[in-house]
Amino acid sequence: MSIPQSKAKRPINLSLNEALVQESRGYCGNLSAKVEELLQSYVVSERQRRQQLRQQAQQAAAGWNALHDLSGSYADGHSTL
Repeated sequence: MSIPQSKAKRPINLSLNEALVQESRGYCGNLSAKVEELLQSYVVSERQRRQQLRQQAQQAAAGWNALHDLSGSYADGHSTL
């Protein structure tokens, strides 16, 4: 899933290292566009990482459930009384 491309933009405040900002201006003319590009890339990769974690958790739960269905629970053989 990609990030929706909205044309509406608004100013925001960021606290950034001044020396880093000055050096980065030498590498790119439009710092806002570069930050937006990098942020979009980060959001896409983070979304993919979290989806992968959810899939791994679902696979682990399915594995535990299959094991339980096959061999039951250790506690099944013991009375609580």
